[in-house]
Amino acid sequence: MTSFTLSDRQLALVERPVESHIFLEGPAGAGKTTAGVERLLYLLRRGVPARSILVTVPQRTLASPYYNALRRPTVEPGGQVNISTIGGLAQRMVDLFWPLIAEEAGFAHPDRPPTFLTLETAQYYMARLVRPLLDQGYFETVVVDRNRLYSQIIDNLNKAAVVGFPHTEIGQRLKAAWGGEQSQQRIYDEAQTCAIHFRDYCLAHNLLDFSLQVEVFRDHLWTLPVCRDYLLETYTHLVVDNVEEDTPVAHDVLREWLTRCRSALVIYDREAGYRRFLGADPENARALAELCDERVAFTRSFVTSPAVRAFGDQLARSLRPTAQQVATPETGNVRAALAYRHHRYHPEMLDWVAAEIARLVNEEEVPPGQIVVLAPFLTDALRFSLMNRLEQLGVPVHSHRPSRALREEPATRCLLTLAAIAHPAWGICPSRFEVAYALMQAIEGMDLVRAQLLAEIVYRVRDGAPTLSSFDHINPDMQERLTFVLGERYALLRTWMENYVVTPPPLPQKGENRVPLDHFLSRLFGEVLSQEGYGFHNDYDAGEVAANLIESVQKLRWATGEEVVADDKPLGQEYLEMVQDGVIAAQYILGWRLQPEDAVLLAPAYTFLMSNRPVDVQFWLNVGGRGWWERLYQPLTHPYVLSRHWPADAVWSDSDEVETRRDALYRLTRGLIRRCRRQVYLGLSELGEQGYEQKGPLLHAIQRVLRRLPADAGADEHGTTRKR
Repeated sequence: MTSFTLSDRQLALVERPVESHIFLEGPAGAGKTTAGVERLLYLLRRGVPARSILVTVPQRTLASPYYNALRRPTVEPGGQVNISTIGGLAQRMVDLFWPLIAEEAGFAHPDRPPTFLTLETAQYYMARLVRPLLDQGYFETVVVDRNRLYSQIIDNLNKAAVVGFPHTEIGQRLKAAWGGEQSQQRIYDEAQTCAIHFRDYCLAHNLLDFSLQVEVFRDHLWTLPVCRDYLLETYTHLVVDNVEEDTPVAHDVLREWLTRCRSALVIYDREAGYRRFLGADPENARALAELCDERVAFTRSFVTSPAVRAFGDQLARSLRPTAQQVATPETGNVRAALAYRHHRYHPEMLDWVAAEIARLVNEEEVPPGQIVVLAPFLTDALRFSLMNRLEQLGVPVHSHRPSRALREEPATRCLLTLAAIAHPAWGICPSRFEVAYALMQAIEGMDLVRAQLLAEIVYRVRDGAPTLSSFDHINPDMQERLTFVLGERYALLRTWMENYVVTPPPLPQKGENRVPLDHFLSRLFGEVLSQEGYGFHNDYDAGEVAANLIESVQKLRWATGEEVVADDKPLGQEYLEMVQDGVIAAQYILGWRLQPEDAVLLAPAYTFLMSNRPVDVQFWLNVGGRGWWERLYQPLTHPYVLSRHWPADAVWSDSDEVETRRDALYRLTRGLIRRCRRQVYLGLSELGEQGYEQKGPLLHAIQRVLRRLPADAGADEHGTTRKR
C-alpha cells in the first residue's frame, strides 16, 4: 500500500463536520480524488454506517481508488459502501421495483422478469432488426461499417435518455441542425425509424438497453415516491466524483438528492468533460455548486513539475488565446519538459520512439509502467509496429483499446476461426488465410509462412463443412520444413478439436442441442491454447481478449434465454455472424483493472485520460496528424446537437465545428499534461502513417509555443532541445 501525507488543505476538507455539503473543484492532479477517498474513510471512522454511503462515478473504471481504499486492512468491518454509476443504480432500481412500473412503462409482459442488455447484446438485437432494412436500401449513401451504423443508432437512443428528450425527436433535432445536402435528411429519418423499431422490440420482449433503463428510472421510478424515498432514506451520505463527466439526467437526480442528504462531497475536475460524446455535461455539473454549503478549490498540482506546468500553460494559451488564463502563469523551463526530433518518414519516428523508451528504461531507470505512448487513434498497424520494436528491445509493453470491434482483435479471430472448424454443422467455412492466421496465433513459434504452408496442406472444405487433416499424412519433406515441434503442437490442437466434434461433452442444460459457445471457448483456452507451446501461454493481451470474448458470448446467451434465434440458427452460429458484422466490444472492467503494473502502455489518448492516473513520461505520436483535431465520422448522430445546450432551431455551422474542435483539443491536451510528471516526447514526422503531409492544428500550436521561447542553446544527444 502506498503511504502518503495529506496536505493541510486536504486534511481540513477531510475533517470537516460530518454533516457538511462541499463542492470541491480543481485541475487534475490536485489531490481531489485522494481527498474524496480519505473523506469516505473519515465518515466510516466517525461511525457513519457504511450502508448509508453512496459513492457515484460516471464510469466504473474511475471507482478503483475507492475500492482499493476499502480493501485496506485498517478499514474496520461493518457493512458495505455502495459504489456505483447512476446508470448502474438505475438498473438495480428497475430490477427491484419492476412489478410496480413494468405495465405503466409500456412493457408487453409485465409479469415476466426484465432482461438487461450490454452494448454487445444491444447491437445483436439491433442488427437483427436493421439488417432487413439495409436490404431495402436504408443508409445506402452512407459509407461506414455496419457495426458503426448499429452503434450510432444506439448512441442516439442513449443521448435522448441521458439528455432528457423523447427518443421520437432524435431525427427532428438532427435535421433541424443540418445545413448541408438534403440527402442527409433522409439518413436522419432512417436512423429515427431504426431507433423506434428497436425501442418497440425491446418493449415487446422485456429487453432493457442502457437508454431504456435510464428512461424507466427517470420517468417512472424517480417520480415514484416509494422508490425515491427508498434511495433518499437509504443513502444519506454522498461522495460524487468526476461529476463533470456525468450526464444531465444524473445531475438532475443529484440536484434533488443534495437537498435531502445529510452530507455530500461533490468533486469537479476543471477543464475536463472528456466524455461529451457520451453525453457528459460539465456546465450542468458545475451548477451543482449552488446546492452546497461550502465551495473549496484545490489549485496546487501534486503531479506535474514546474517545467511541465509551464508547457501546459503555454500550450493552453496557444490553443485558446482568448481563454481566461491563470493569474500567475508557471515560469518553469518549457524546453526541459519537451523532447522531440524531426523525421521525414513515419517508421523513422517509430524507431526513435522505441529507442528513446529503451533508453529511459535501461539508462535512466524509468519504470516501464511510468511510460505511456498515446495517439488519437491506435490503429492495428501502429500498435503492431511499435509493440514489435519495443519487444525486440526487451521492453515490456501492453496495449489497451476498449470499444473496438471484436473481430479486429487477432485473438478473437483465432478463437472464432477454430470455433467454426469445430462446429462443421454451422456451415461457416473460414478462408484459407483465416485458418493460417489462426494457426499462427494459436501455436507458439508458428510464423506466417509456415502457417500458410500448413493451412494449404491440411485445410479443406468438404460438403460445405470445414475440416483439418492429420499432420501424419503430410509427406516427410514437408514435415521437415514445417518442423516436427510445430507439427506436434498442431497435432495436439487438431486431436482436441476432433474429439470435441466426435464426442462433445455432456449438454449443460435441457433444450441445448450443442455445448454453448462460451463453454467451448473456455475449454479451448484452458485445455489447449493457454498451455506451454501455444500462443496464448505468455500473451497477456490475448488472454484478456479471450476472457472478454467468453464473457460476451455468455451474456448474449443469458440475454436471449430460451428465445428462438433467427432462422432456428444455433446461438453460437448467430454470434459468429454478429462478430463478422463488426459488433463493438462492451466495456470490460477487468481490462482496466488487470493491467501489468510494470509495462509500457499503448493507448488512445482519451482512454488514458479516463483511466485517471499520472505517469512520469508521455509520448504523443503523430503530433502533426489531424486525428488530434477531428471528430470521428458519425453520419447518423451528433453529440453536440443532441444536448441541452444546443438550441432546437439552430443550424450547425462550420464555425461551430471549428470552435468545438478547438475546445476539445484544448481540454484533451490540458488533461494529458496534468497527468505527466516529468516530460512529454513529441513524435514528429513530415509524412504520416498513410503517407500524407502532417500539418495539423496541434503541431501549429506547439510551434507557436516554441517560437515564443528564448533561442535554443543547442541540441543534446537525446534531443531534449532541438534544432528548428
